[in-house]
Amino acid sequence: MAIDIDFLLNRCPIGLIVVNQKTDIVYSNRQAEIFLKRYQLPPEIASLSRRIFFAIDGGNLSEAFPGEIYIAHKFDGSPSNWIFRMYICEKPFPLVYVLIIEEKMSNKLEMNGIRQQFRLTRRETDILRRVVDGLINTEIAEELQMSEQTVKDHLTNIYRKIGAENRMSLIRNLMQISSQ
Repeated sequence: MAIDIDFLLNRCPIGLIVVNQKTDIVYSNRQAEIFLKRYQLPPEIASLSRRIFFAIDGGNLSEAFPGEIYIAHKFDGSPSNWIFRMYICEKPFPLVYVLIIEEKMSNKLEMNGIRQQFRLTRRETDILRRVVDGLINTEIAEELQMSEQTVKDHLTNIYRKIGAENRMSLIRNLMQISSQ
């Protein structure tokens, strides 16, 4: 069975960036591209990457970096915390792989229960999850590959079903439900 790696990497909910010795990004999957449109990588990523490549060149990688490498970061305007895990490939040529993991607010809610309780469609639930995670309509439309007007139409249905007037009251209602 042939595996379509590009399909998997671009459907993966985790961003992937590959950095070369010049600290240039030589690969990024779809989630990483979405992340990079909204935020910049923390400066520690480039700094650590340079140190990693220096350690590889010096032959002391395992002494310089004996354990896991990860950075936790909170961005202004993001309701989520972000984790950047770094993996090192020495051969055939040195690369650093950076996984971008978002600790999403929606992961703290029982979305399937909310979907059933309010009789939301699966697509409405997809949109609701992204609203809770702080995405705006254009970002939701891009991520779900639909028009912005379709997102607005689904949001109107979600507000009606959950009894909310806007995003703030929607989030407030969901938080009250989850605390019960």
